[in-house]
Amino acid sequence: MRRTGYVVAVPRDEPAGPGALPPGPVRRFPFRFDPAFRLPLALLGVRPTTAWLDWGPDALVVRFGPWLLRTTPGNVTGAELSGPYRWWRAIGPHLSAADGGVTFGASVAGGVCLRFAEPVPGLAPGPWLRHPAVTVTVADPAAVRDAVARGPDL
Repeated sequence: MRRTGYVVAVPRDEPAGPGALPPGPVRRFPFRFDPAFRLPLALLGVRPTTAWLDWGPDALVVRFGPWLLRTTPGNVTGAELSGPYRWWRAIGPHLSAADGGVTFGASVAGGVCLRFAEPVPGLAPGPWLRHPAVTVTVADPAAVRDAVARGPDL
């Protein structure tokens, strides 16, 4: 069995800031990057070192280069696998015209859609643009779906 997410322990006294790991143990899921899109995404500030999903007891954090989406695990109501995608609908940060969800994509192979009870900001700063869901193209979407199904405790 291949394991792509890994556990990171974070001391409680670590300074918090945008994109900082939530306190306590978290499971980090890196994004999958298709080689054809690495350079265009890097121009936006999105690289393997700046793109991940963290799932832990205190927070769900999605970092996609300069974009940040953060909410509590209790706000996540479900996770569904999706894809494959057309590149123009999935690569980079996207707003869905259909439902207002946000996509952070670095691969067309597939991803996982996380739905929220209360919409959260993620694509633009401030309270005016909130999303009912986020789709992320992590390396192991099924592992994220399974982690959400088990709950935030590791």
